[in-house]
Parts: sequence; structure tokens; C-alpha cells
Amino acid sequence: MSLTRTPEHSIHPLFTDRWSPRAFTGEPIDDVTLLSFFEAARWAPSAYNAQPWRFVYAKNGTENWPRFIGLLSEFNRTWAQNASALVVLLSKTHFVPPGKTDAIPATTHAFDTGAAWANLALQASLAGWHTHAVGGYDKEKAREILGVPADYALQAAIVIGKRGDKSLLSPNLQEREQPSQRRPLNELVAEGGFAFA
Repeated sequence: MSLTRTPEHSIHPLFTDRWSPRAFTGEPIDDVTLLSFFEAARWAPSAYNAQPWRFVYAKNGTENWPRFIGLLSEFNRTWAQNASALVVLLSKTHFVPPGKTDAIPATTHAFDTGAAWANLALQASLAGWHTHAVGGYDKEKAREILGVPADYALQAAIVIGKRGDKSLLSPNLQEREQPSQRRPLNELVAEGGFAFA
């Protein structure tokens, strides 16, 4: 696999430069920097401007860190323990439309929250940090220990840190510690109708 990413069409390098490593230095992250990532996420688009995304986090070295890192699968804990922060991404599943008084299902809550995650990841990349979103964590345990109400869906855990040397990883992960490629655009985009395998 190539260490470089070459887009098929002209785009800003930010999109190909961003990737999700597993080797982190454990360098502390200050509040101003971390909050700037959440600020970028805050400006994501959402249906009815409902803004369903919520972020619950802990920084490495704080009293909350063991609870958060303990939510991850054993595999993910082996590398994420060296991160600077861990975020649990939630989405509110109901909202009150403008001009109404009763809440209704937010059918695009996960889609909209994905947009917020992308903003966060790109802002972190611009600032010289890396993010790695994972689904391998205990959602039931997270709901319990973080006090997440039933009308919120748990989406992903986001690992944030400064990229470290891949020698920090197990040998099999060292082989995978590089930017991944993407499917060709013609496998993802079709004009006029569904045309995918």
C-alpha cells in the first residue's frame, strides 16, 4: 500500500493528509486546543438546525481517564492508552421542530452527527493533531457510567493525540500504521440510478 494518497480529482490536501493512526505520544492536550476541535464540530450543518451531536470527554492523566479508557475493547485499549483525550460521541434522537412544542424523531441524527465528527477530525488535522474514531467500545457500559439518557444514541469513541512512532505498537499494528487508500470514485458515485455491486 502506498504511503501517499492521490485523489482522482482536484481537492484540498487537507482531505488526503488526514488519516487515523494508532501510535500516539501521550502528549497532554490543553483545553484551548481541544475546545477548538469541538468548536469546529459545533458549526456542522444539521436538519432543522437541530444540532443533535454531543461530546463527552476525558483527558489522559485526569481522574476520569480510567473510566473512559475502560470503555474500549481490549484491542483498542492497547493503543489508545497513549492518546491525549478520549471522546464519546452521542446524538440526540428526538427534537422539537421550529414552531412546535412536541418532540419528534430526529431521523437524520446520526447523519448530522457524522458531519460534526468530520469537522472535528479536520480541525484537529489542521492543528497538527490526529483523531481515530472507533466503534469497538462498550456502549451499554458507557451509557451507564456516563449517565447518558435513553433519548441519546451512542455513536463512536474518538481517540485524539499527537502521532507517535509506530514502534510503540505491536508488530501486526506496525504494518497497518499508514494512511489507508479509498475505493475508486466510480465505485461510489453513479448518475441517474443505483449502479453498484
